Amino acid sequence: MILGFRKQSGGLRLLAAALLCACALAWGWAQKPPAAPLDVHTLAQRVDRHYNQLHSLKAGFTESYEGLGMHRNESGTLLLEKPGRMRWDYTYPRTKLFVLDGKYAWFYAQGDQQVQRLPAKQLDDLRSPLRFLLGHTQLEKELTHLTVAPVADGAYTLTGQLKDQEKRVPRLALTVTPDGAITGIEIEEADGAITRFAFTNQQINAPAPAGAFHFTPPPGIPIVDAPPPV
Repeated sequence: MILGFRKQSGGLRLLAAALLCACALAWGWAQKPPAAPLDVHTLAQRVDRHYNQLHSLKAGFTESYEGLGMHRNESGTLLLEKPGRMRWDYTYPRTKLFVLDGKYAWFYAQGDQQVQRLPAKQLDDLRSPLRFLLGHTQLEKELTHLTVAPVADGAYTLTGQLKDQEKRVPRLALTVTPDGAITGIEIEEADGAITRFAFTNQQINAPAPAGAFHFTPPPGIPIVDAPPPV
């Protein structure tokens, strides 16, 4: 009995020691200091690498607008494909379509009496910040006066001004994951209006359906060339 007790107590001591080691390791991990925050240059480069490796992207999106006494919420599906193609299918609260085929931008909302068309090089649209993801991404050249700040869930906000649109858009903020994926965009215009985009269920290099970036007007709906932005 004594020998059996000694064997049992020895096993208990080993078990207790193992538990103490495990607790010590867990405590050490718990007390491990957090990783150092990413600096602007490092994070911008990660965004560049993330999108330069992509051929296409599919995501759900929500869009909100606040300004001039109005508040609007919309949602739908976004498709991006290099080089220079973009498709926004709005499904809520109204069916709308915005297509950038590389040469023209097309705008049509269900029930409208015309389709608007604009040369892509003249596009001055709040969706246009995503256009720099459709070529060779160089975030630090597209945005000036960049700053970075940590936000919830380990993400960061990169804030700056969109090059050549500083007077119209004094502030543009990108919500970015540590590996460089953009999950949100906030655009502040000179009149104080704010537009926000949030992206979910991002599918990298998702194949686009045939003809996704080719726009055909509904039968009987005329095409109108929209005036260039002022």
